[in-house]
Amino acid sequence: MAMLDETLDDWGTARLTLNRPERHNAFNADLIAALTEAFTRLSAVPDVRAIILSGAGKSFSAGADLDWMRAAATWSEADNQADAMRLSDMLAAINNCAKPVIVVAHGHVTGGGVGLVACADMAVAIDGAQFRLSEVRLGLTPATISPFVIAKIGAAARRWFLTAEAFTADQALAMGLVNEIATDADAAEAIVAHWLAHIGQAAPQAIADAKRLALDFADQPITDELREETARRIAARRVSREGREGINAFLTKGKPSWVLE
Repeated sequence: MAMLDETLDDWGTARLTLNRPERHNAFNADLIAALTEAFTRLSAVPDVRAIILSGAGKSFSAGADLDWMRAAATWSEADNQADAMRLSDMLAAINNCAKPVIVVAHGHVTGGGVGLVACADMAVAIDGAQFRLSEVRLGLTPATISPFVIAKIGAAARRWFLTAEAFTADQALAMGLVNEIATDADAAEAIVAHWLAHIGQAAPQAIADAKRLALDFADQPITDELREETARRIAARRVSREGREGINAFLTKGKPSWVLE
């Protein structure tokens, strides 16, 4: 059985499902490699318009597989650093993916599972989901996921990193880790469908470039150099095929070629 299930529909929605339900979709080296490969590959596929990541079974993801972590404790520090970089590479592949990434989180969302949610562009939590950054209880720290989690929830990380206490979907919403809460799986699917409908009206490369704006300019001071870069980027968009087509369609009340029904 594959640790990561993948489907692609006619609309261009790729669905990735973590498929280790007996381990609450905990990471091991194979699942990390599968996620890295899938997001890297799908990021470059023109027909893919969005990627949805969810988990099979009772939980979205319980973070690191403890048997894998037990084995890692016997490795050298250099081997552990290389292993941690593979996890970081996986998170970066999700965070930097050129496609909109949507996470549907349910059940237990622990440690690295929180990292997955933090790397998404949009996330919906199903009511009853329980989040926890539990590393310090194991004598560890959330070091590898920390850049992605801090980028999403900011100073709130200081509490949750240190106490390792559980927090609810409502608390995750309040701190910006998730964008919506759904009462059940059907309601979550309706929220995802709403997001997809809007994504389907937008130019794919413009979406990729807009995502880079959000990633590149977050928390940056507004300098002359930054303003110059923003001018360069919009100039490139204006003369791009998408830019010209989109403006022309708006002025002529037409429909751009990228619009999905």
